[in-house]
Amino acid sequence: MRLRGIMPFMVGDEEFPSRSFLLYWRANAVSAVGTYITMLALQTLVVLTLHGSAAQVGWLNSTRWLPYLVVGVVVGALVDRHPRRPVMITTDVVQAGLLAIIPLLWWIHLLSFPALLVIVMAYGTAAVINGAAAMSFLPRLVQRRHLQRAHARVDGADAVAQSAGPALGGLLVSALGAPLAVLADAATYVISAITLSRIDVREPPPKTDTTARKLVLEIRAGVRWIYRGSGLTTLAIATHGWFLGNAVIGVVAAPYALATLNLTPFQFGLVGALGGIGAALGAAVTTRVGLLLGTGRTIIACHLITTASVLVMFAAGGASTTWTPVAVLGTGVGLYGLAMGMSNSHEMSFRQLLTPDELQARTNTTLRSLNRAVMVIAAPPAGLLADNWGIRPTLLVAAAVFAAVACGLALTPFRSVRAPA
Repeated sequence: MRLRGIMPFMVGDEEFPSRSFLLYWRANAVSAVGTYITMLALQTLVVLTLHGSAAQVGWLNSTRWLPYLVVGVVVGALVDRHPRRPVMITTDVVQAGLLAIIPLLWWIHLLSFPALLVIVMAYGTAAVINGAAAMSFLPRLVQRRHLQRAHARVDGADAVAQSAGPALGGLLVSALGAPLAVLADAATYVISAITLSRIDVREPPPKTDTTARKLVLEIRAGVRWIYRGSGLTTLAIATHGWFLGNAVIGVVAAPYALATLNLTPFQFGLVGALGGIGAALGAAVTTRVGLLLGTGRTIIACHLITTASVLVMFAAGGASTTWTPVAVLGTGVGLYGLAMGMSNSHEMSFRQLLTPDELQARTNTTLRSLNRAVMVIAAPPAGLLADNWGIRPTLLVAAAVFAAVACGLALTPFRSVRAPA
């Protein structure tokens, strides 16, 4: 099955990569480094600074993604009505300001777990809006024949950030403490906003006829597009399943590394860096793998690699020497990153090649919202399961979920999907 998508209008005849794409890529890369620093810093802050449990890490992760569930589909419809670059710039600045509040509260001895959750929820709301604009902006910067390569470039930068961010985050947390390490992310959002302001792109003017009724109709059209006849349904449902497994991993990773395996923050950062190295390798080879196997089989293979990676993480709990758990857990996280680096560009380009420009933000944000909704719902029970049943058995639950996703896709015609070269 070969895709015959509908693609937009704003892209010229420039060869890839264009100056505008490179600016977009740089902005994404620098903010991604800060984001991975913050992800490590916030989890470390909960476990070590606030002496929290796996359940509290679950609530933190759930709160981070809750705005996708609450406002995601509305945001997608609203972003489709506005130029996307100004939305990205504004939300970058807002995210920087919100993150700067965390070290301020810590400095005046007012930082608590409830206060952290409020800030993280506001930060997550700004991130929802930013993500809706950013993902739907990319098809306006590159021609359709370059879209998968563009996503692979972005994934490659994100993979490098995934390597550098946790390692740098581990050093910053060790040297300055988790609250102050968050300031690094705030600075990267400012740099991202400045970089995006230099992009020269022609976008349609904002629509001014917004009414509640029209907004509801547009939201409904976006959901209907995804699940009725667009060709996205099978992958969408499988991705919901992947996010269920990912929610479990996100909850148990920090307690498993810091409490069960007794890794230091620096060692935890090194493990995260190995995940980034794996993702960078995956992004580097993904285009060739896709041409060889096809889009569907590449994505299925990635889910099988993810399953194997979680089993390797599980094996780290049986190690006895000081650095063996670091090596084994790092190998598992590296394989996890490899699968993500290989699969994401194919999933995103598959989605965007089928989606018309006027539905891009709604399609992207609706799916992201539903995927994050899975994480919101699954993260707290996963934390409770880990606290009461044990972290290692909970890892086996995640492996079973990933295996089910791979097998489910392999049993459908999606396995034969092949995007345009």
